[in-house]
Amino acid sequence: MGVKFAKRIENLVPSGIRRVNERALALEREGKKVCHFELGRPDFDTPEYIKKAGIKAIEDGDVFYTSNFGKLNLREAVAKYLSEKKHIPVAGENILITVGLAEAIFDVLAVLLEEGDEILVPDPVWMNYVNIPKLLGAKPIKYDLSEDNDYQPDMSAFEERLTDRTKAVVIVSPHNPTGSMLSADTLKRIADIAKKHDLTVISDEIYERLTYGENGHISIASLPDMAERTVTLNGFSKAYSMTGWRIGYVAASKEWISALNKIHQVNTTSAASFTQTAAIEALCGENDEVERMREEYRIRRDYAVKSINQIKGLSCKVPEGAFYIFINVKALPVSEEKFAEYLLENYQVAMVPGTVFGENGRGYLRMSFASGIEELKEGLSKLERAAEKIFVDK
Repeated sequence: MGVKFAKRIENLVPSGIRRVNERALALEREGKKVCHFELGRPDFDTPEYIKKAGIKAIEDGDVFYTSNFGKLNLREAVAKYLSEKKHIPVAGENILITVGLAEAIFDVLAVLLEEGDEILVPDPVWMNYVNIPKLLGAKPIKYDLSEDNDYQPDMSAFEERLTDRTKAVVIVSPHNPTGSMLSADTLKRIADIAKKHDLTVISDEIYERLTYGENGHISIASLPDMAERTVTLNGFSKAYSMTGWRIGYVAASKEWISALNKIHQVNTTSAASFTQTAAIEALCGENDEVERMREEYRIRRDYAVKSINQIKGLSCKVPEGAFYIFINVKALPVSEEKFAEYLLENYQVAMVPGTVFGENGRGYLRMSFASGIEELKEGLSKLERAAEKIFVDK
């Protein structure tokens, strides 16, 4: 039987990250040991106090539908965190609980974009921000993030990309895949442009707890007159090592939350009840668990950056946040695609070619340092041998 699929599916590009991961898993099934640097998945277990809360919730019968908006006490806990820690003026009514950040992104873009609309997205970027607008018949307009400019957008070029069809701009800070953060000056200038042109800002802050330098993370919604025009996306996957729990949230005006709930209702109904309970405990019962993980990431980052910059043909900047290093491989005699394939097939080291994230990823590999230090040592040693062999073979 021939199935005629909707043409919109043709606009979707399958995940290049998952393509690498699937091949890595296939190699493991063949009995080979693979160093996994391809996924943005913390190697830490979910902290014990969170797991116990989730288990107790199930044992207590907390296994039914919740409000579509999410449990009120979780919404209030999220709002308290955002108000006190990120200086975003929100209350529980400004929060929608979603099934991970991925659902939040889809819901927000589905509510906002109509066919023919334009939205500014960074290049490079996680491809959901390109795929979903295309799926909706809208047009993602890319603005450049380059190593030469410390991954800060050229604001003149940024504003030149605006048209009368532009509805919103996406910012991701800390950034996947580069590990960079937008500076305070850049955020102010983006805010000024958004106000000048009456744009919505969609701010992806999923990595905001994982920063390593003196310059702390700033939420653009905390800037003057930006709370009402900003949609803040966040969740529990990265900071609390809860990727499999699938719990995220959107913070926005009441009007936004009401509109988003219409999509959310038909999309997923509600996030799982017991994961919401665990998320409440994650926020309210935290001691030093996130800080201990963040400090370990910093140690891994420093080790990886030093090692990479000592390898002939490779270089990288020091990431300020998240757990990714964007490795410059332009000096190698092969493309980033070929080198990533060579690394995986011959040395069983899984990294993602930068082109997975856009044209500005050409000449780069994304490496996650969310793996343990021993795996980092093994993988980086193999990376050095692979780079040396490439030069010899060519």
